Amino acid sequence: MRLGPVSAALALALATASQAATPKDALVMAWNLDAIITLDPAQIAEINGNDIMGNVCDTLVTLDYKNPSEFRPKTAESWSVSADGRTLTFKLRPDLKFPNGRAATAEDLAWSMQRVLKLNFGNAANLTEWGFKKETAEASFRATGPQTFEVTLPEPYPLQLLLYGAFATNVSMILDRVEGEKNAKGEDLGNNWFKTNSSCVGPYRVRSWTANDTIQLERNDVYYGQKPALNRVIVRHVPESGAQRLLIEKGDIDVARILNSDDLKALEGKRDIRIEQTAMHGYIHLMFNTTDPAFADPRVRMAFRHLVDYDGLAKTVMAYQGVPRASVVPLGAFGALDAKEGQPFSLDIAKATSLLKEAGQADLKRKMVVMGVTPYPDLAQHVQANAAKAGVTLELEQMAPAQVFTKARAREYQMMLINWGVRYPDAHNMVSRHVMNPDNRPEAKLAQYPAWRAAWQDPAMNELGQKAMMERDPEKRKALYREIQLKTMQEGPMAYMFQVVRSTAVRAEVKGFEMSAFKVGYETASK
Repeated sequence: MRLGPVSAALALALATASQAATPKDALVMAWNLDAIITLDPAQIAEINGNDIMGNVCDTLVTLDYKNPSEFRPKTAESWSVSADGRTLTFKLRPDLKFPNGRAATAEDLAWSMQRVLKLNFGNAANLTEWGFKKETAEASFRATGPQTFEVTLPEPYPLQLLLYGAFATNVSMILDRVEGEKNAKGEDLGNNWFKTNSSCVGPYRVRSWTANDTIQLERNDVYYGQKPALNRVIVRHVPESGAQRLLIEKGDIDVARILNSDDLKALEGKRDIRIEQTAMHGYIHLMFNTTDPAFADPRVRMAFRHLVDYDGLAKTVMAYQGVPRASVVPLGAFGALDAKEGQPFSLDIAKATSLLKEAGQADLKRKMVVMGVTPYPDLAQHVQANAAKAGVTLELEQMAPAQVFTKARAREYQMMLINWGVRYPDAHNMVSRHVMNPDNRPEAKLAQYPAWRAAWQDPAMNELGQKAMMERDPEKRKALYREIQLKTMQEGPMAYMFQVVRSTAVRAEVKGFEMSAFKVGYETASK
């Protein structure tokens, strides 16, 4: 039978519409999985991969669900810093085990963190930004006892900022050194194996992964913490909002992770489904490749800031999904501008036209790369239509998120509509990636620095960001971050459009599905 215009995802939803409810021992989620290219914590860069593996591998410390500015111990029982601020010591829990039953030790942790630097994938930036180097990895991270892990710091950084930036992130996940070395190929430190397998300390383990189809997790019964109530987590690749809505209405999934505003509105108020909203520390934004002579001119970038009807989109396409925000630091983070000062722009076709003429780009023609998942196509068409009114011709290149990220990391684009997720609630997180760029050379390949992706580097801003990072007086730090935000709104390589709001549809029978701006807790869910 020919499906005609009906998509495969929607056909799947229709085909399963009469199935029974999801298994009592499993949490079944629908999401878009096509951006996932690896499960190795040293390499994962996309939001959904981090979300999933954050429930497979625990970090040394974690952020509290209710109050993300507070730390909670995870695999580390405690931590302390020396009087000179140059040595950080973690005491690991004595009951840590990998799913195969082998005890996890500080040696495994040291190996895991050393390999992040040695492999030098994008997540190495979580360590290199603090001065850690591949050449000194073994001296920087070492086990001084079975449960004692010692870090030698290049500088006496503020402890809270260091915990946020490194030790609450996936670079501090404890991988099984024995499995990694046994499955290593050449000098890959087990990377090829960890791409599709897991052996780490956490509440679940990866049972199977079929690209663009399904990821299945199963409970780790030797987990040191409270055991998950549910034996399995099944994440299904359903990239269309309409298909997810149909599946959750029929009870064939427990959680729908990507729904557009129309489908969320339709589900609002249903007795058997609740909509949970979380203000995220992340953005949807335009990014400009400044190797392009047109986009090297800040007047052209400013013109695009005036080609967006922020308020109109907030009531339509972005209802339930985002709030207008132009500052590089999201609301809720330390050092953020308030809502008014952090969003000074509005739709102004005349001003955009004038700026383009001043820059000699009145008849600009460019290609814009766009992720082909909600709400990006609608946002892109909005920008395209307003740009046309200002004399700009934009050709939209819509593609899967994985392709968009690949192009971004290789600087193979002119402009794009993309997103970015923030790892912790401090201005430094965004400033260190979107403003600071330590090495703008193409061969530096700093793919996890959006400023590098945009080929934008301002030595004065690098210096200002470094000064703010090291400032121990909170009020002085805030003042420095205010200066950075005001300048980047005028000259930066990104045009921030919306701070993301994550709206998730959850079946009423699912309890304890914890969500914060920085983590989603599958292990806390029950039925």
